[in-house]
Amino acid sequence: MSKSSYFFGQSVFGQLISFLDLNKVKAISNKRMSDHYVKKFDTSDHLISMLFSTFAHCTSLREVAASMLGLKGKVSHFQLKHIPYRSTLSDANKRRSHLVFQDVYYSLLKEYRPIISDSRQTYSWENRIEIIDSSTISLFKDILDCVGRKPITGKRKGGIKVHTQINLQENVPKLIWFSSATTHDKQFLKHIKMEKGRIAVFDKGYNDYKTFDAFTEKGVFFVTRLKSNAAYETVTENDIPSYMDNGVIKDEIIRVDVKEHGTYLKTIELRKVAYWDDENKRCFEFVTNLHGMNAGHIALIYKKRWHIELLFKQLKQNFPLKFFLGDNENAIKIQIWCALIVNLLLTVIHKQITRKWAFSNLAGFCRLHLFNYIHLMKFLENPDKDWLKEYDTQLQLKFNSS
Repeated sequence: MSKSSYFFGQSVFGQLISFLDLNKVKAISNKRMSDHYVKKFDTSDHLISMLFSTFAHCTSLREVAASMLGLKGKVSHFQLKHIPYRSTLSDANKRRSHLVFQDVYYSLLKEYRPIISDSRQTYSWENRIEIIDSSTISLFKDILDCVGRKPITGKRKGGIKVHTQINLQENVPKLIWFSSATTHDKQFLKHIKMEKGRIAVFDKGYNDYKTFDAFTEKGVFFVTRLKSNAAYETVTENDIPSYMDNGVIKDEIIRVDVKEHGTYLKTIELRKVAYWDDENKRCFEFVTNLHGMNAGHIALIYKKRWHIELLFKQLKQNFPLKFFLGDNENAIKIQIWCALIVNLLLTVIHKQITRKWAFSNLAGFCRLHLFNYIHLMKFLENPDKDWLKEYDTQLQLKFNSS
């Protein structure tokens, strides 16, 4: 085959790293003082090394160090100043705070938000939806408290819970909070950032009437499921118009008591919508403070919560979150932040190309061609170009010879 028309003077990994502004990384490291008393392996080198391990699906520090030793002569393309030894990377994962990587992620999110935001919407309320949920990642040892019964062997594995908030139209986390797996989900509600007029969507594990009351006072809306053992009093039943979605079987105003540590504080009014899901043959009961909205839309808003489940699936399927490179809490959080950074970078690329690629195929391509000198964006737009050109050439030669 003739020379590839996709040849580029920078490796795919170098092109991916170019999405990072290392001057901003330097500013963040100065703010967090993460390079104090560091002679060689600074924050930028640490970040690039960990991003390499994430892209390449490395499962151990030895694998990261050994793989990077083969990059002699190529490091200038992605501005790596020092290739780490295993012990150097291990010490950095233990000592350098994961908050530096957190700040890098939020800085990238702020920079690329206009690209990843999807302005398309069917309903006017779609750009106001904030989805909240958590996902538990099992650990290889009892680093953080796990859930469930103690095994017969007496040896327990830890678990880290990743609490997440995403905007429906961005599909990448806008807020992350880590806790042990035993931490109740509703503790995350203290950390979320909600502007007036936004609609928070979460499952019934977050039910907390005191928070619901605080949301209402701030002008923040919510939609969630009602717990099966919830105590409430029906105030009035709303009429269901004939044009309403056939799945809506009841729409009523209820009263619930707000308590704190068992002490009664006040009574608030909420709206309860019962919806029959014909596909799953189930009745769902939703509770909300959206009193003026179509009851069918209440059910549809809750259905949008599935987007965050798809995000968790995407993260766990495409990034090495089963093999951790450190046996301490800080190292584990660093690795999760790096997975989130890589997910964000790939999402930016995914949004910029017009050709349809499955996210998993895009991630797989970058992993397999990490150090090939291919123009990434041009190849992704037209991957068949070289093969078709070669086929046309061979066809022409065959035709001329005959």
